[in-house]
Amino acid sequence: MNSGDAGALARYQAARRAILAIIIVLAFTMLVFGGSLHDELMHEYIETLGLALVMVGIGGRLWATLYIGGRKSAVVVSTGPYSITRNPLYLFSSIAAAGVGAQTGSYVVTCLCLVLSAAFFHIVARREERFLSTTLGDEYFSYLRRVPRFLPNPLIYRDDAEVTFKTERVRATFVDGLVFLAAIAVLEAIEVAQEAGTVPILFWLF
Repeated sequence: MNSGDAGALARYQAARRAILAIIIVLAFTMLVFGGSLHDELMHEYIETLGLALVMVGIGGRLWATLYIGGRKSAVVVSTGPYSITRNPLYLFSSIAAAGVGAQTGSYVVTCLCLVLSAAFFHIVARREERFLSTTLGDEYFSYLRRVPRFLPNPLIYRDDAEVTFKTERVRATFVDGLVFLAAIAVLEAIEVAQEAGTVPILFWLF
């Protein structure tokens, strides 16, 4: 991969991180100024669902990194999670973002975080595909025709007997995933401050 390719890929990765930051800030802002209309039991249920989504998102991102880490513009990876969706990292990042949004105790914010992140990632994925098409050629065009861009198709799953991965890539993805968990802790602290009356509630969320 030449320096131009590396620079282009780095820009796509930076865009992905920026999108996640925007979604987390959105959830943070909504919780700072908003309160949940649901009763305590439903609120806790939504938060628990959100935690489960975050864990699925983190686990899925690690799974995808085991297959793709550091090779995205070098070879066509079409096994494991990449056999059922072309962008598993973006898919699982969207799921994790929805989980962060669920910490507001609002179905609306949860769905909004999911839809916005998926929409933004869709734009990034389309640009990335144009770049990879020129880099990887016919094999990648065949992959595009066979595997859906975002929503997975489990019926076409296939795998390798063994996978070689770069430990630093997995470690970096794990550290990135901790950002989602840190966001949950911050949102919980804000909720406690609201209940104590330290932070005023300006509007209500369903």
